[in-house]
Amino acid sequence: MACRLSNPTFHIEAPPVRASCGMRLKVSPGIYCLKWRTFQHRAHISHQSLSYKKSTKVVQAAVRPISAPLLENEEQRKQMCEMYGFTQIGEPLPDNITLKNVMDTLPKKVFEIDDMKAWKSVLISVTAYALGILLLSKVPWYLLPLAWAWTGTAATGFFVIGHDCAHKSFSRNKLVEDIVGTLAFLPLIYPYEPWRFKHDRHHAKTNMLSEDTAWHPVWREELDSSPVLRKAIIFGYGPFRPWMSISHWLMWHFDLKKFRPAEVGRVKISLACVFAFIAIGWPLIVYKTGILGWIKFWFMPWMVYHFWMSTFTMVHHTAPHIPFKTSEEWNAGQAQLGGTVHCNYPRWIEILCHDINVHIPHHVSSRIPSYNLRVAHQSLRENWGKYLNEANWNWRLMKTIMTTCHVYNKEQFYVPFDDISPKESQPITFLRKFMPDYT
Repeated sequence: MACRLSNPTFHIEAPPVRASCGMRLKVSPGIYCLKWRTFQHRAHISHQSLSYKKSTKVVQAAVRPISAPLLENEEQRKQMCEMYGFTQIGEPLPDNITLKNVMDTLPKKVFEIDDMKAWKSVLISVTAYALGILLLSKVPWYLLPLAWAWTGTAATGFFVIGHDCAHKSFSRNKLVEDIVGTLAFLPLIYPYEPWRFKHDRHHAKTNMLSEDTAWHPVWREELDSSPVLRKAIIFGYGPFRPWMSISHWLMWHFDLKKFRPAEVGRVKISLACVFAFIAIGWPLIVYKTGILGWIKFWFMPWMVYHFWMSTFTMVHHTAPHIPFKTSEEWNAGQAQLGGTVHCNYPRWIEILCHDINVHIPHHVSSRIPSYNLRVAHQSLRENWGKYLNEANWNWRLMKTIMTTCHVYNKEQFYVPFDDISPKESQPITFLRKFMPDYT
């Protein structure tokens, strides 16, 4: 028997049973409320859409709110892993363990800055990006998507270098860090200082409702405030989600009113650098290659970069079982260790992006350089392994996030858009139907 589960979801097996549509069963009081219905030939499991080729009976289950006892149950966590696309869902971190307790177990060597390794990462990114530009100039049109994928991923490496500079983990010389960070961000037209100020807040308030400057759930009040806004949010957190960092980039980094008076001076310098790059760099590209050349050599790699920027960020902190907390309930240790996801990507992506997806140690301490993240993660596995959330990148993971993790609910953590506004949630229905479901 297959099952259709929602919010969050679990796979359960049972022998075929004859039952008329509408029959309701209650299993495991307080956890499942089951509704029977029949599909022929294929059953789509909500949010994960597992397919079965033969005629089958289907159990549809609405799972009650995720609770600490549920996450503490090893069997339930294994089922959640299968349904969400994880390799491990960690136990809740006990309240008496602080972030400092976790940090103190890391070996001191992971905090050490190595200039050779830092500049090696710059060499890798510059070489990979130059190779990408060369490929774009040489390959036939039908191979351009592959060249864009390579070049945009190499450009993401520039972001990671600037990211290390912003966290003061690139060089012992802080002026060098500011210069390298600013230059690394320029091809992405990202203003370095505004991003640094807002990103520091993300680390200080990770998975804190309203306070985290990265991804967070939609408020029900936002969804209900306007039909136009509701439609935009549904598209933005659904099919457009892999590029929503563009919206974030525009909203957070160019408005001087969002920064404290002491920050404005540095913000203006970064903005001047970005606008200078646009004013000089873009016309030069157009002059040499034309408008189509600007699209080919800059815009399309930039869109690939934003794909990674968006998807990396949402994978790092978004899952049906990872809560966002109010400031009164928030616990730094739980948010940084248990609220961050380690995700393994294909090796070429990890190399070009300097291991940014080895992300849990980065949230335990942002002073760990990117080239030490793997050693730090191994230490966390040895000391805190049962609390870690881990995954290998797969389509089921992406599908879970994009079709389930929408509106904030204190008990359930997330409510999908189509549970609230089904008539306007066709984009989510489309994703459930057509997104691959492979792990």
